Amino acid sequence: MNSVNFKEKLKDIKCFVFDVDGVLTNGMLHVTNDGMLLRAMNIKDGYALQLAVKKGYRVVIISGGKDEGVVIRLKNLGITDIYVGIGNKLQQLLAVMQEHHLTSAQLLYMGDDMPDVEAMKNCSIATCPYDAAPQIRDICHYISPIKGGDGCARDVIEQVLTLNNDWE
Repeated sequence: MNSVNFKEKLKDIKCFVFDVDGVLTNGMLHVTNDGMLLRAMNIKDGYALQLAVKKGYRVVIISGGKDEGVVIRLKNLGITDIYVGIGNKLQQLLAVMQEHHLTSAQLLYMGDDMPDVEAMKNCSIATCPYDAAPQIRDICHYISPIKGGDGCARDVIEQVLTLNNDWE
């Protein structure tokens, strides 16, 4: 897809859908002595996520992981649509679309690996971090120049909000 079509489609986006591990985090897990798994999230992504919510965009998190710390962090940013431990991301996405009366033309999805493929194909704009799996990069309309966990979510949010005069 050429960049003009991509930019034109960004104006229709009303909902951002993000995976967590490999998108909002760098995909690394730090394991403590008692078996706890720790993830790091980027403060720049956090700023963009909370601003999108404040500006009236829906932000949806669909993750296969189940980390309660991640859920708390995302809730603190104002995100209410947080789905963790999800095996079928497409099924969850379709339920969210129905519940909130969203069309695929209004959705931008950022994922990084195989569990995201089918859901990404159901969105107007499929995006990924720079270091996403090759199969994901192949189906994306936009590949962020930024790696997962380093601000790639901010990259796409800032583009949409800027086009709609919602970026501060």
